[in-house]
Amino acid sequence: MTITIYHNPNCGTSRNTLAIIRQSGEEPEVIEYLKNPPSRERLVELIAAMEMTPRQLLREKGTPYVELNLGDPKWSGDEIVDFMLAHPILINRPIVVTPLGTMLARPSEAVLDILPNPEIGPFTKEDGEVVIDAQGKRDA
Repeated sequence: MTITIYHNPNCGTSRNTLAIIRQSGEEPEVIEYLKNPPSRERLVELIAAMEMTPRQLLREKGTPYVELNLGDPKWSGDEIVDFMLAHPILINRPIVVTPLGTMLARPSEAVLDILPNPEIGPFTKEDGEVVIDAQGKRDA
C-alpha cells in the first residue's frame, strides 16, 4: 500500500503526521516539498483531490503571503498556483495521499481518517498533547 506525505521536517504538524502514519504500520513515501516541489500538474491534482481551491491551500504564516499581497481577491486560482510553484513555502502542509483519500492533515490527527489502519494505539504529539490515550480513546 502506498502512502505519500508532502512533508516539511521543520513543521511540528508535519512531523506529528508522519509519526502517526508510521505508528499505523506504514512507511510512507516522504516528499520534502520545499526541496522537491510538485509539478504544476501534480499540485493541481492534489488540490482537486482534496476538494479545495488553491486559495484554501495557501499558507500565510512564515511565508511571503503579505509581501505578495495574496490576500487580494484579484488573484485567480491559476495565479495562486503559480505563486505556490515559485514559492513552495506557500503550500500548506502536510498533504497526505493514501488509497482512502487525500487531505491536508491539519490538525495532524486528521490523517487517521484516511489511514488503512487507524487503530494506532496511544499517541501523544511532540508538544505533549494526547491524541489517543492509553485506553485507546481519541481526544475529542
